[in-house]
Amino acid sequence: MRSKYLAFGLILVGLLLALAATILSVSTGKSEPKPPPAALRSSSAPSSTKLSQNTIDSYAVAADLPKYIEIPSIGIGRARVIQLGLMKNGSIAVPGNIYDTGWYTGSSKPGQPGAMFIYGHVSSWQANGVFYNLKKLQPGDKVIVTRGDNKIFTYRVVTNKVYSYNSVDMNQVLAPINRGVPGLNLMTCTGQIIKGTSEFNQRLVVFASLISSG
Repeated sequence: MRSKYLAFGLILVGLLLALAATILSVSTGKSEPKPPPAALRSSSAPSSTKLSQNTIDSYAVAADLPKYIEIPSIGIGRARVIQLGLMKNGSIAVPGNIYDTGWYTGSSKPGQPGAMFIYGHVSSWQANGVFYNLKKLQPGDKVIVTRGDNKIFTYRVVTNKVYSYNSVDMNQVLAPINRGVPGLNLMTCTGQIIKGTSEFNQRLVVFASLISSG
């Protein structure tokens, strides 16, 4: 009989501890950290249809979101920045057009702490994409982001890194290269086409840091 009461007491203590942990978690607002998203994968071929100047000029987003990106040193005049979420498989979606770039909505907004993550296609079967020349960026080159309220944010390239397509460190890709300074990290495909697919075997990431806003 004593062993039965002892077992019952142990079960009761366990339940009370579990309940206390749940209450503590709710009261402090803490939860288990979410794993980073997977690297970008395209489920279908992007469009190669060129955007009209009117389509680009009339593009609008919320005041605090990125609207355009310009990289004068590699000939990117003013490209739209589309909002990208996550696909069902947990990877970040990609822009539907090779002339658009995409901002991952789980990353920072312009000028905010952390890093803003923007992706652009390198090419399609028909034409070069917006980030075709991203590999030519050098430390010191400037990247200009225009926000929805037309405020300008200027970033300076710090470095770049190439990852295998199936081992991209998304924790690194979504973090600022200089701790404490808002960052901008740009990604595109590079390397060689994987035989039998339309997938490149590498990813190029350019890391930049904010130098001015106004």
